[in-house]
Amino acid sequence: MKNINTRYVLTIVILVCFSLFAQAQYSDIDTDGPVYGENCTTIMVGKLASTDGSVMTSHSCDGNYRTWIEIYPHQKYEPGTLHPVYTGMLHTEEAWDMTKVILKGNISEVPETYAFLNTAYPCLNEKQLAIGETTIYGREELMNPDGMFMIEELEKIALQRCKTAREAITLIGSLAEEYGYADLAECITLADPKEVWQLEIAGSGKGKPSSIWCAERIPDENVGICANIPRISVVDFKNHDFFMYSTNLQNVAKKSGYWDGKEPLKFWKIINGKKPFSIREFYILSSLAPSLNLSFDAEELPFSVKPEKKQSPRDIMKLFRETYEGTQWDMTKNLLVTVKEKDKDGNEIERQIKSPVMSNWMNNDLRTLINEIKPGTIERQRTIAIAGCSYSHVIQCRDWLPDEVGAVAWFSFDNPGESPRIPIFSGVLNLPASFNICGQQRYRTDAAIWSFRETNRLATVNWSRGRALIEPAVQEFEDKAFSELPAVEKKVIELVKDGKNDEAKKFVTSYTNSFADAAMRRWEDLKITLWGMFGRGF
Repeated sequence: MKNINTRYVLTIVILVCFSLFAQAQYSDIDTDGPVYGENCTTIMVGKLASTDGSVMTSHSCDGNYRTWIEIYPHQKYEPGTLHPVYTGMLHTEEAWDMTKVILKGNISEVPETYAFLNTAYPCLNEKQLAIGETTIYGREELMNPDGMFMIEELEKIALQRCKTAREAITLIGSLAEEYGYADLAECITLADPKEVWQLEIAGSGKGKPSSIWCAERIPDENVGICANIPRISVVDFKNHDFFMYSTNLQNVAKKSGYWDGKEPLKFWKIINGKKPFSIREFYILSSLAPSLNLSFDAEELPFSVKPEKKQSPRDIMKLFRETYEGTQWDMTKNLLVTVKEKDKDGNEIERQIKSPVMSNWMNNDLRTLINEIKPGTIERQRTIAIAGCSYSHVIQCRDWLPDEVGAVAWFSFDNPGESPRIPIFSGVLNLPASFNICGQQRYRTDAAIWSFRETNRLATVNWSRGRALIEPAVQEFEDKAFSELPAVEKKVIELVKDGKNDEAKKFVTSYTNSFADAAMRRWEDLKITLWGMFGRGF
């Protein structure tokens, strides 16, 4: 069995301490892994695949993206008003910050827009339309910087103007084709209370800026995942209930030499032609449907699978905490140290245990050191939960409840493996002031993310001890939210039934803000406890 000799443990521990806070500043995983990008994960659940009939999408925004979030209000506009389209909003420090933000152009505004949860990649509106995101990169030759739209701007406009996933796909596709798409290839997952879709979009190459795109619906009884790799396979151009696509898709595919026009058109081959899955997709799909006996050596995996157990929101939250611990992909499985203890007869014995200071959130520098000391000790894996996460959410859309409470974004800052989930309902009007400030560019005690990030990093100084505080607290807040949810829903139903919709929105706003304040206070208290445990060293 491979293991690190105990005489090296002190060296490793010292490096752990120096590297912990550096982990928080990693821009993303591009410098910490294989040649393809690894940023975000999105998981989708059809209404017949969920335990309660809700439709779900999700997003872990992995990387150095802005963490200020706000409720952008419902608006009315005069005829002739223009809607500005920007690029550069992903790295601003507050909502008013226009540093390095560029106006790309304008489109006509509509008379009235919906309120929405304005995250770096906007994610939920007041009509229960929800969006997840993951960058799928694509072929360089398909990019056209002269296009008007980045993906986050398309998401924003869709949430302002649309009620359903199909409406949003149609709008996003038409805008990208008309005005041009300038971003890297992207996947966004769009859910409403009835269904969930996966949309993959790219530029159309040189010439007049346009776009090629394809959307495939997740069957109601299935679960899907996308994690930085295009996954839509054969496009059924006749099945409009499950496929939507750009008007020029086939022409661009043939003209560019990506498709011969004879064989079935596999969209992932058009976007980049690389193997359409990696560890995250394989782990999720094979775990949910083990009887399929999926193989990592296959050319491609099913687009989605029917889970052998229906999935609850808490099941999806658990998946976003996944580091493959206890499996063959556990990066700490060989990090063993020898401890001495006494058996039942009082005799001193030795046994090997996993080093208590190690976790699957080691950064690249630490893994490199360990593998220099003993080559082959750690086989690097891209875990689903990472320390370099900006924020994440799991969103439920529920057609049996009024819009004020029907959709809920279970939101967390920082590492989803360590942070609590805060319920932000589709009817919420505003959020705590600290949510409006980004904590990525500098350490700011007035930024909500640092209430969680500082505590989470301290916990990994000695993860064996730190997790004994963090994990029960995460579960405590989940228990609290789900135990209180029925009463919250009942109250809103009663208010809406009496025509008191504004009061219903104020009620869920108060609940969300109180819950968020309690979570931040708890993590601040845990930080004090952790400093007491680790502040003087080991």
